[in-house]
Amino acid sequence: MTNGSPVRLIFLFALPLILGSLGQQLYMIVDTVIVGKGVGVEALAALGATDWIIWMILWSVQALTQGFGILLSQRFGAGDYCGLRQVLAMAVLLCAAIAAALTAASLIAARPLLSLLQTPDSIFGGALSYLYTICAGTVIVSAYNMAAAVLRSFGDGKSPLIAMGIAACVNIALDILFVMGFGWGIVGAGIATLIAQFISFLYCLRVLRSLSFIRLDSGSWKPHAGCIRELCRLGVPLALQSVLIAVGGMILQRVINRYGVVLVAGFTATNKIYGVLECAAIAFGYAMTTYMAQNYGACKAVRIRRGLKSGVLLSAAVSAGISLVMLLVGKRLLSMFVPESDASAAAVIQTAWQYLATMSVCLFILYLLHTYRSALQGLGNTAAPFVSGCIEFVMRVSIALVFPSFFGAQGLFLAEPGAWTGAAVFLCVSYYRHEKKVMRELERAAA
Repeated sequence: MTNGSPVRLIFLFALPLILGSLGQQLYMIVDTVIVGKGVGVEALAALGATDWIIWMILWSVQALTQGFGILLSQRFGAGDYCGLRQVLAMAVLLCAAIAAALTAASLIAARPLLSLLQTPDSIFGGALSYLYTICAGTVIVSAYNMAAAVLRSFGDGKSPLIAMGIAACVNIALDILFVMGFGWGIVGAGIATLIAQFISFLYCLRVLRSLSFIRLDSGSWKPHAGCIRELCRLGVPLALQSVLIAVGGMILQRVINRYGVVLVAGFTATNKIYGVLECAAIAFGYAMTTYMAQNYGACKAVRIRRGLKSGVLLSAAVSAGISLVMLLVGKRLLSMFVPESDASAAAVIQTAWQYLATMSVCLFILYLLHTYRSALQGLGNTAAPFVSGCIEFVMRVSIALVFPSFFGAQGLFLAEPGAWTGAAVFLCVSYYRHEKKVMRELERAAA
């Protein structure tokens, strides 16, 4: 990442991550399609009732490992392999400890959270069973995310892609077997997802073991307070930011749940497609973080500025393309999730389509948010992204609580775009302020 065209490097790094994320979204969509078509609208709504709780766990783990990856990328960019091995060992220990704590906390909190969200009685039991299944596998999810974050920090986006491709095929096959064959319902979908994630982890671990420069000896595992503090400084604010965003989403879900199963099912269908909308933004985000961190470690100021411009350009082009596709074929995609024989099918699809169209029109804002947030993280600033998470929280909750009074249920469709806009404006301003500080720092280092 420290030599060559920034546009080309960022795009080529992000491309396998986009494909990998699409693979992950594919098997999440297949989960939903099989549950919706094979079990029914209530099962689809039960799956959706758990979304924000599961995303809170998943996003906090992803954010934590991404924060750890920043320090790994900086050591890698600086050619400090001794320091790299020390950081890696401490990151693994921290990740294991936090995953164990998250597992226990999420299993204890599952039922109270669903009650707090006012989950309808007709779907409460199914939602709780699915949530227990996924929460029990938090360690597996954490292991895969840690392994993938390490590979991405070295500029390897291909291996996580292959791992996800294998996992997608396994997950789809197991979905059909567990849900349709064994009749395990949404619990079967959860078990299939965890098995697929475990296979992804095993593949990434195999690749990592082949890298000679990160082979850890007994000395690498000796606790190092300074290294742990630095990892926590980078990772914990990102994890807290994700938790805050998810809590805002859960408040939104609580409001949605008041409107009944049809609205919950419609939001669930769109949220599964939302993963496709966002996957390229996340991939470009990972690419930006790695690019910025490696060039910051190598003290290449000019490349940092060029990298940000390249990221914005790519985000604009890709988000415009995805928006156009969704506006053209989105309604047809949403119809996959709902059995035509169900009496409420038309209402569910119409709700889902209105929500999807609203997010598609505003998609460029989401891509800008990821670009600037990830660029800041790569430069070692995790405070501004945390504040942006607070802004997202305030915007999402405010719109969810206020807009339905004026616009009815349709007012809820604006909660996500409103949250993106508030965070994106703050991050743009914060980035250019921080960039000036970084440039002065690199100039002094060069002198």
